[in-house]
Amino acid sequence: QVQLVESGGGLVQAGGSLRLSCAASGRSFDNLAMGWFRQAPGKGLEFVSSISWNGDSTDYADSVKGRFTISRDNAKDTVYLQINNLEPEDTAVYRCAMSLTSWRPIKTQQDYTFWGQGTLVTVSS
Repeated sequence: QVQLVESGGGLVQAGGSLRLSCAASGRSFDNLAMGWFRQAPGKGLEFVSSISWNGDSTDYADSVKGRFTISRDNAKDTVYLQINNLEPEDTAVYRCAMSLTSWRPIKTQQDYTFWGQGTLVTVSS
C-alpha cells in the first residue's frame, strides 16, 4: 500500500521560508511524476508544482514561480518543496501526490493516484 507523508509545515512570518518534504513508501517512485497541491481555507485544491521522474523537468503555478522550488531524491523516495518569500496568500494545507500514469510533470489532479494527508503552512502578515 502506497503512503505519502508530508512534513515541514508550520507558522511563519511573511517573507520567511519553509522546506516541505514528502516521503513515499509502499512502492518506488523513481519512474513517476510527483506533484504538490494546496488547499487554502474555503477554497478548492490548487496545483502548485510538479516534477518529472528524474527531476530534469518541472512545472509551477504562475502564483509561485520564482519563489517555490520542487526537487526530489529518488534514493530516499522523497520529494521536496522549498518555499521562499512566503506571502499570507500561501496559507494552505499542502499535499503531495504520486502519478501512476506519467513520468513528466502534470498539473491535473485526475492524473494523480495517491495523495498524502497534507501539512499546514500558515503565513502571518
